[in-house]
Amino acid sequence: MQLVVTEKPSVAQAISHVIGAKERKDGYMEGNGFLVSWCVGHLVELAQPEAYSEAWKKWNYESLPMIPKQWQHEVKKETEVQYKILKGLMHDTRVDSVVCATDAGREGELIFRLVYEQAGCRKPMKRLWISSMEESAIRDGFASLKPGSDYDSLYQSALCRQQADWLVGLNGTRLFTVLYGGKVLKVGRVQTPTLAMLVEREVKIMDFQKEKYYMAHILMGGIDAMTERIDDEARAESIAVACESQDAVVRSVVKENKSVAPPKLYDLTTLQRDANRIFGFTAKQTLEYTQSLYEKKLVTYPRTDSQYLSDDMEETARTVIRAVYQAILFEEQTKAEPNIKRVLNSKKVTDHHAIIPTVEIVKADLSAVPEGEMKILSLTANRLLCATGEKQLYETIKAEFSCGGYSFHVSGKTVLQNGWKEFESALKCTYRIEKTDEDKEEKKLPELSEGMTFSVMQTKVTEHLTQPPKHFTDVIHFESRQWKYSKCKGAG
Repeated sequence: MQLVVTEKPSVAQAISHVIGAKERKDGYMEGNGFLVSWCVGHLVELAQPEAYSEAWKKWNYESLPMIPKQWQHEVKKETEVQYKILKGLMHDTRVDSVVCATDAGREGELIFRLVYEQAGCRKPMKRLWISSMEESAIRDGFASLKPGSDYDSLYQSALCRQQADWLVGLNGTRLFTVLYGGKVLKVGRVQTPTLAMLVEREVKIMDFQKEKYYMAHILMGGIDAMTERIDDEARAESIAVACESQDAVVRSVVKENKSVAPPKLYDLTTLQRDANRIFGFTAKQTLEYTQSLYEKKLVTYPRTDSQYLSDDMEETARTVIRAVYQAILFEEQTKAEPNIKRVLNSKKVTDHHAIIPTVEIVKADLSAVPEGEMKILSLTANRLLCATGEKQLYETIKAEFSCGGYSFHVSGKTVLQNGWKEFESALKCTYRIEKTDEDKEEKKLPELSEGMTFSVMQTKVTEHLTQPPKHFTDVIHFESRQWKYSKCKGAG
């Protein structure tokens, strides 16, 4: 009999359903030759300083640095009951091997291994390594279980991360606390340098001195041409006055055809970045929403650093795209054939491929999916369509005018093929997201050629201010709506 250990109860239920362990017991499921139980996050953690030494019980300068000669772990009191259940199952005489089925990543490996080691289990260990909670993925995963030893290096990496957090966090926190008056000042391996970045940026913003500058404009039948930055207002006014009721001559015209390639698929970092920029979600919120969608079998494994799919996933991607049209866009797939090969690259897939929806979205009741999770699902679905879409093609034009002995410049842009940007615009329409400066298209210019003459209809001077650096925590507010592309077709 095999004991399968998952990271969370919800995952245990999903796996139990697939492998036939359907008889509920106290803290585990049983059936079809399997016992399936679960952790509740970390059941075992590094021991606190007082467990190592009497001297480390007191917070004082003399006891620092605290560097354990032999690392110790202890069972968390709040999850001790579930740990005892797992320990008992690991030593159950019916069990001949143990399957690690925690999340397929560094922390998932650590959660299982610490329980396995703390319980003193020595039974053979196998590893279930899957990127999706779909039934087919679970079945395939159990059909190709890997030896647990294949992931020893991943476990050692996780231990190193845990020990580094302990050394930096506990030593740093005690040091700064005793040096600066006894009030607890928390220091962390990640949080402290992040805080330093925020403080540094805040100082730059506080110290920033705004500077005024000016631009003189000539307006000619829909064309608004302007000078470069002018620091003196009087000079800008004199240029404007000199051009009143004058003719402007086109000195040069430069046209250029350009394109914007589709974006890559989402890894966790880029998903978190877009979710913050578009919806104002924190990185933690985005991970929690995506993890919940993963456990509901609606997206693939979230903790990935890859933005590609493996070469053997072409048909899977094609099927998922059809599912997106059916379950989220509510229309037939009438767009150009998706270019799936551009998102396939096994060499750039390590442990897990990019985050995409699963075909389960067709079967699921998406109206019951919580709002935050639905937004993340919409993002991943939209990104799959964008990433496999066509390039955006456009023409830029830059023209220089001469008027009154001064130079004026104007630029414009004409979109020739919207391509993947059409999907991006649909998402912004659905969630009523305000356009950024980057999204706002340059005005389309009339046909221009060198030597053409235009009468100046109006002149003006505009005042501008230099801008300070932006905060790292920029949040966009919006009014939420579920994404239904068919309502927003053609929206900008």
